[in-house]
Amino acid sequence: MSQYGMIIDLEKCVGCHACAIACRAEWEVPTGKDSAERERRRNWVTRLGPTKTPKGLASTYYPGLCNHCDKPACVDVCPADKVEVTFTDAKSGKTKKMEVAATWKDPFNGTVQIDKERCLGCGACADACPYSARYVNEEESDPKADKCTFCVERVAEGLEPACVQTCLARARIFGDLNDPNSEVAKYVKKGAAKLESAKVKIGPNVRYYGNKKDMHLLTTTCTPQAMPQANLRRTIMAHMLKPAMDQVKGLGMLGLAGAVIVKGLSDDEKE
Repeated sequence: MSQYGMIIDLEKCVGCHACAIACRAEWEVPTGKDSAERERRRNWVTRLGPTKTPKGLASTYYPGLCNHCDKPACVDVCPADKVEVTFTDAKSGKTKKMEVAATWKDPFNGTVQIDKERCLGCGACADACPYSARYVNEEESDPKADKCTFCVERVAEGLEPACVQTCLARARIFGDLNDPNSEVAKYVKKGAAKLESAKVKIGPNVRYYGNKKDMHLLTTTCTPQAMPQANLRRTIMAHMLKPAMDQVKGLGMLGLAGAVIVKGLSDDEKE
C-alpha cells in the first residue's frame, strides 16, 4: 500500500503564503472562522519567533495542513451511517471493499477523505482533530466538513497538489512515504520529524525538516499535547438528530436542517 505524505523543508520555506493562497483558490476555501470559532482553512502558514531556544535564536514558519494520519481520530467519531464502498488501487487496479462512514482512510493511498454527499456537517470530526486541520464550511446551504485532501483529484491526473506546485522555494515535497526511492522517504531517512507528543500519537504523515533551532521552536510550540475532548457531545447529538435529518432530506430541506444542527451545537458549546 502507498502512503501519500508530505515533507516541509523549513530551511527552504520563506513564509510567502503562496501555498495557502493557492489552496484557498483551488478549492474555494472561505476565509474567517466557522460558527464553532475554527479557522476556515485547508492550508496555513504561521510565523514562529524570533525566539531564543536552547539551540540558539530561532525564527521559522509552521506550514500546516491535514496530516492524513495512520490512525486518524476524525474517522471513528463520524456519526454518519456506514455504507460499503469499493476502493480501487490506481496503480495495480486491485480493489477492496470497506464499510465507511462519511470520512475514511483510503486503503490504497493512505489519504483521509470526506464524502460531502453523506457528511452531516455536525463538526465532530473537526473537534476530534488535534491539529485543528478541519472546519465546517457553512457557506453553502448545506454545511459540510472540509479539509486538505492532498489534492487527490490533481494527483490522479499526474499533477502535484496545488500547494506543492505553487511553492517556488520547493519547500513542500509530496510523494509516497512507502517508496524508499521517493524524495519524501529520503527526507525521512535524514530525520524529518512528525509533530507528535506522548499523548498524541496517531501517525501524522506530514513531516518537517530543518536546522536544530528552528525544529526546536516548531516542535515545542506546534505539537499537540492532548487529544481533543469535545467530540463526544457532537457525536451523540448528531446521532440523536440524524432521524430528523433523514426526514427532511426527502423534502429538500437538508441544507436548512444541517445549518440548524451546526448552529445548535455551537450555541450549546458557548453556554
